[in-house]
Amino acid sequence: MKTELETSRELSVQIAEAIRDAIVSGTLIVDERLPSEAELAEKFNVSRPTVREALKRLAAQNLIRTQRGATGGAFVNRLRFEDAYGQQITTSTLLLSMNAVDFETACEARYALERACAPLSAKRRTGDHLATMRAEIHRQGQPGLSDEGFCASDVAFHRALVDGAGNPVLSYQLAGAIEAIEPLMNMITFSARSREQIVALHTRIADAIEAGDGAKADAALQALAAYTVELARDVAARKGG
Repeated sequence: MKTELETSRELSVQIAEAIRDAIVSGTLIVDERLPSEAELAEKFNVSRPTVREALKRLAAQNLIRTQRGATGGAFVNRLRFEDAYGQQITTSTLLLSMNAVDFETACEARYALERACAPLSAKRRTGDHLATMRAEIHRQGQPGLSDEGFCASDVAFHRALVDGAGNPVLSYQLAGAIEAIEPLMNMITFSARSREQIVALHTRIADAIEAGDGAKADAALQALAAYTVELARDVAARKGG
């Protein structure tokens, strides 16, 4: 583990980076106990509060966990893909909002990624994935559903489609697309969309997934992508007028 620190950078950040790199490289393995605060302070030649701050950073990233008691201390966590969803979503949201990505670029990226999951989901989806999709379609058809509720249901429907692919790497990569890009797209298009049209397209997707027909699922997603772009253009035209 690298213990030499630069005086020009925050010490706790460098210590957290050194420990993280040791975890990534396998020098520190899952469930291994880290040296005590005192031992780390001596190793890095810093104060214990500085070490404590570094450990807080690592805990916030779910890389370590702390346990109390005589056999307690800080231990290396087994980071699961699901544990990293939040960071992926936050980063994607910030990147989109700070870099003025236009709607059609975001839409192209989101559906290109999701379409990669459609044929896999048609082959691998479980009954639970399909049941979630059907339940969300039913929910979307309820007349009393708020716009916020419809958006949440829309995200849940597409989350089930993506997770149905049975690939944890894709599910992680799509966290940003489904739970960051999609809500932002809904914020732009909700005033112009036809819920009936979206329900019909979602039903086409679910029917294709249930039938194991990846090509039809992909075609339905393409149709949904085209409709989404059309909605955004309609909203822009109204504002322009």
